[in-house]
Amino acid sequence: MSYPVEFLVRTLLIGAGATLVMDAWALFLRRLGVPSLDFGLLGRFIGHLPDGQWVHASIAKASPVRGERLLGWSAHYSIGIAFSALLLVVFGLDWARSPSLLPALAVGVVTVVAPLFVLQPALGAGILSLKTPRPVFNSLKSLVTHVVFGFGLFLSAHASLALLPR
Repeated sequence: MSYPVEFLVRTLLIGAGATLVMDAWALFLRRLGVPSLDFGLLGRFIGHLPDGQWVHASIAKASPVRGERLLGWSAHYSIGIAFSALLLVVFGLDWARSPSLLPALAVGVVTVVAPLFVLQPALGAGILSLKTPRPVFNSLKSLVTHVVFGFGLFLSAHASLALLPR
């Protein structure tokens, strides 16, 4: 298999798998009564981008966008796959062929910058969720969720070895 094809296939498998692990974590938290982002609202945010609406006072109060749930879930998995590509760009295919935990966790931790400093402010929650009733809790929940994503990167890289051996 050529390097570009292997890179693409491993990126897709690892990113989708890690995002699935993160979603399982979110489901677990929801069953404990801890809410997580409604990806329909992410889709709503994306749906307003072509109109030049980049920041919302409250995305929940913004007008709905047709297909927002599908758009949001597609974006969620695309972002996870993009973060997987970042991992492979930084650490190379050799990492994916013989995964170790630390690089995956490092990428998971680094990726928490996206929700805390980009997405949450754009959705109306403020930087580090400062406009929410529980900013410290929400920020820590985001950090832990992205650490779980990092574990998911590691686990998915190992699982992908069954399909794409070293």
